[in-house]
Amino acid sequence: MFGRSSDLRQLDAALRGVDLHPALVPEGVKMTIVNLMKDHGIDEMSEAYPAVAEMFGYSVMGANAFEAVHGGERLEAIEARVEKALDAGEGMDAQLLLLAVHAKLIQPELVERYGIEAT
Repeated sequence: MFGRSSDLRQLDAALRGVDLHPALVPEGVKMTIVNLMKDHGIDEMSEAYPAVAEMFGYSVMGANAFEAVHGGERLEAIEARVEKALDAGEGMDAQLLLLAVHAKLIQPELVERYGIEAT
């Protein structure tokens, strides 16, 4: 009756899909991701979980690990999303990056490469 919510189960599955074990992401961070999705009106779209997990997974895994698992084309696509998010400074992808920074889960190489700062 009081098991994990469908949202968290879907997010866990999506994180596994990008080769990031859900146990490596604290529950509070996962709950925040689900709440961000709801804030952006994408809580009812189960197909949105893989894209969200991909961005968060990239920020936690870093470019080298991400590329080793997903290949160069997918790496280029996610890096384009990162640059777009950082240029815009807002939106779901930008908030996922900021969450990774505040949760101290982001790869230091990405912070240095993109000059990410949390203010």
